[in-house]
Amino acid sequence: MLQPLSSPLHLVLVSPQIPPNTGNIARLCACTGCRLILVEPLGFQITDRELRRAGLDYWDKVFVALYPDYAAYVAAWPMARRFLFEVDTGRSSYDVTYAPGDHLVFGPEPSGLPGEILRGGSGEPVTLPMLEARRSLNLSTAVGIAAYEALRQLQFGAGFH
Repeated sequence: MLQPLSSPLHLVLVSPQIPPNTGNIARLCACTGCRLILVEPLGFQITDRELRRAGLDYWDKVFVALYPDYAAYVAAWPMARRFLFEVDTGRSSYDVTYAPGDHLVFGPEPSGLPGEILRGGSGEPVTLPMLEARRSLNLSTAVGIAAYEALRQLQFGAGFH
């Protein structure tokens, strides 16, 4: 069973476009103690029916803030340690040693994080390992994999398998 972290992980969605993915991630946050940060522009209204149906009933337990753009988010969390998840960035997310309070940052479903964010120095680009010639994982699947790997390390130690 998971124990609450004294400093929870933050799952950051930059410009998410699909309401059910964001709702599923909100539900993941509720079940794991992670916190959710959204960065505009969003491809939906936070009150969208699909978002509510997929997990908005947990919103008050998981939602931290909505920022108008990535620069505002970074300014609000200047000392955060960020891991920028993207396809084929070189370093595997399994080679990271996570710490309480880390921010796991994900880009929009159709395109991923923009190059200026990946190369802008606000965090370390990492990738989830996949077979070659595959485009990407579903956003809520990728966030779940990354969050649970970080939680596994934080709950049981990086060497626990």
